[in-house]
Amino acid sequence: MKIEKGEFGYIKAQKKKRGLITFGLFAIPIIIFFTGLWQTGTRLNMFTFVAIMGCLPASRSAVGFVMMLVQKSMDPAVYQQIEERSGDLVKAYELTVSAYEKNTPIDSLVVCGYHVAAYTSRPDADTVFAEKHIKAILKGNGYRADVKIFKDLKPYLERVSSLAKQRETVEKDIVYTPNESYPELSRSELVKHTILAISL
Repeated sequence: MKIEKGEFGYIKAQKKKRGLITFGLFAIPIIIFFTGLWQTGTRLNMFTFVAIMGCLPASRSAVGFVMMLVQKSMDPAVYQQIEERSGDLVKAYELTVSAYEKNTPIDSLVVCGYHVAAYTSRPDADTVFAEKHIKAILKGNGYRADVKIFKDLKPYLERVSSLAKQRETVEKDIVYTPNESYPELSRSELVKHTILAISL
């Protein structure tokens, strides 16, 4: 079963997938190079040129693979605690919100009306920067929202529980125009979709 971006287990699945793709992309030009060397007895042939050109997509894939290698998978026990408290909230897991200046790992994120709450287990994460970045992106897409990223799990779990209890009340009073491209998505789902779009 394919694990999509925003689902628990995404980082582990991507490491495996990107690793296999990168291995395959490097194997092809290597095979071509040695085939040419075996057939002609010299490196100076068209096979070598094709092999060099083949290394370009392989190198690009390797960059994505290395970027994914430095990401940390979410603790399954933490995932379970969040799932037990989040109810029907719109949520996402194992994201890395990207910006030109820096990337911010997000273990978990929930959306409820005008509220976006997130948790990162990285003590060195610049949560203030990430909050401003996410808020600006959402505003640019027409979604007003307050964004709070927690570094401590306990207050995040409390916030998730609170939002889960008041979800129906909060979302009932929100008036919005459905997106023509995604008419089946609720406002909270569109907010999540926007955040996924700026994540690795």
